[in-house]
This record gives sequence, structure tokens and C-alpha cells, in this order.
Amino acid sequence: MDSSERSTIRSEQKSRKFLKSLIRKQPRDLLLVIGTGVSAAVAPGIPALCSWRSCIEAVIEAAEQLEVLHPGDVAEFRKKVIKDRDLLVVAHDLIRKMSPRTGDTKPNFFQDCLMEVFDNLEQHIQNPVVLHSILRLMERGTMVLTTNYDNLLEIFGQQQGKPMESLDLKDKDKVLQWARGHIKYGVLHIHGLYTDPCGMVLDPSGYKDVTQDPEVMGVLQNLYRTKSFLFLGCGETLRDQIFQALFLYTVKNKVDLEHYMLVLKENEDHFFKLQADMLLHGIKVVSYGDCFKQFPEYVQDLTAQICKQKSPDADRVDSTTLLGTSCVDCAKRKLGENGTDSPKRIKQSDNGIATI
Repeated sequence: MDSSERSTIRSEQKSRKFLKSLIRKQPRDLLLVIGTGVSAAVAPGIPALCSWRSCIEAVIEAAEQLEVLHPGDVAEFRKKVIKDRDLLVVAHDLIRKMSPRTGDTKPNFFQDCLMEVFDNLEQHIQNPVVLHSILRLMERGTMVLTTNYDNLLEIFGQQQGKPMESLDLKDKDKVLQWARGHIKYGVLHIHGLYTDPCGMVLDPSGYKDVTQDPEVMGVLQNLYRTKSFLFLGCGETLRDQIFQALFLYTVKNKVDLEHYMLVLKENEDHFFKLQADMLLHGIKVVSYGDCFKQFPEYVQDLTAQICKQKSPDADRVDSTTLLGTSCVDCAKRKLGENGTDSPKRIKQSDNGIATI
């Protein structure tokens, strides 16, 4: 994108209005749900990051090159990627095909294929605007979870000197700490991370211990009830079986909640139908524009608006507080040090300096 395109997009973005109910949220009241759209915006040079379909196609290609999948199976999965609507099921079948027939998904060739696909991610970061925005919110208490296998956010955050930590749902202690707000720069990967051979699961049954643990499910469901989830770059997330098991189908009275989803508005009829449907889940669908190139700048401007909000815990300016560093308490203390029993009335001169 050249400078003139950026200038045009930013001028369009500045004229857009943001939902007041969203920009007035405190960062600590938000929980970001990061999907493939974020990775696609950050590293457009890696097709596998653009969508679930692209990721599965890249894994199949890697499996063929590494010769860890029979040619007949390669052809069959390529057909499934084109025809099947539920790509998560296709991905799950692909994992099973490259795993032992014992039912145990460890060890498997799927992780080797992902490592081939996502090799040297840090070298492919081209547009870190969205990552900058996410880190800015995390600094102020926003929590982050992702359906992505990649760790682009953690890599970039570490480059910025942040103590980033990748978390897996199978580590109960870490999940509880994260859910209770004790791991400021933790990113929860609900599908696992490509660098961890034991943590990648797409089937909810793989997280049976998690979904049947009342303590873990309690704190996670509480997040969906008490935080405002902001979906960034999420296309298939609400159809994601694990997300549904953890949040969507386990929390009642969703219409009373207030979550948000940023989407591309390619078709008006589809967009407004999606808005109506998502309100039933307590999710407000918001368009960031009709071109994906607008996504990073929209997120940047939205973040700036949210971060402008003053925390209610910040020092409040009392009506008696004066300009500069002088205040009533300081003046009283100073008077006491000078041995004066009763403080004189404090007034402000025309030049804004506190006087007694």
C-alpha cells in the first residue's frame, strides 16, 4: 500500500463514527478474540495465515511435500477443502489422518506440517499496526485469547520488550491465573500453538478435562458474562466447536450481554442480516469498511479512542484542586510546617499560580 492509499484510507477512517458503547469501555473491561484476519493483516506474505481454508490447504501441501500423507488422501482432502462448509471438521479429520490409530493424537505429523508452514514467522511481519494496538490495550489490562495456531503477537511483543506468554487450555493453573487477570501479557490459544506438539486440538472431546472441570469452566464463563469480548479478524469463530463449548453454548441469557465483532461489509444484505442474528448472541456487529486494507487503521483508531478514556480509579480532580502542583492538602501541610494553626484561604491569581 503506497502513501497516497494510506492517506485516503485514514481520511475515510477519521470520518467514521465509532459506537459510543464500545469506545467508552475501559481497556480492562475488554477481552480480545483474535482470529486469522489479524495474522493476515500482519503477515500477508504467508497465505496460510489468511484464513482457515488457506491454512488447511498449506498443511495439505506440506504433507504432500514431506510425504507424510498418501497421495490418494492428499487428493481427497483437497476435494473436501473445496466442497465442505465446516472446515474445522476437515482440519480435525486431517489431524486424525496424520496421527496414530490408537485414538491418541500424540505424536503426529500434523505438527511437523504446521512448523513447515509457519517457519520463521518473525521474518514475515510487514504491517504491525494491529499488533501495536493490541499491545497498547494489553498494557492497560485488556485480556487476549486466540483461535490461531501462530504466535505472531507474542513474537512481536517480545521484540517490544514485553514479557509475553503463550498459554494452553490444558495447563489448568496457567488458565486460572490468566482468567483471574494475573498474567498481564498472556495469550490463551484455545486450539493450541503450532510449536507445542501436544497442545493442538480441534475437537472439543480433546478438552474433556477442561470442559468437565467446574472451576475452569466457571472462571471462563464468568469472563463471557463480565467482559466485553471484541472479535478481531474472526470469521469462523462463532462456529468454532471449542469456542462454543467454552463460551457460546454454556452461558445463558446471552441477549443481555454486550460483545462486539468487527467485520468486512462486502454485501449490505448479508451484513445487516448478520447484525440481526448476532444480537441474539449479545454481539454487536460493526463494519470496519468495505475493504480489508481498512482493517489495521480502523483497529488503530478504535484503540486510540478506547485508550483516551480516563480510568475511574485515576486520581480525580477535586473542585478545590488548583493548577500546577499545589493542592489544598499540600498547602495545609506547608502551613502546619510553618507553625500556623489555621490555614488561610487559598486562591488562584490571574496567572494561574496558587497563592495564599
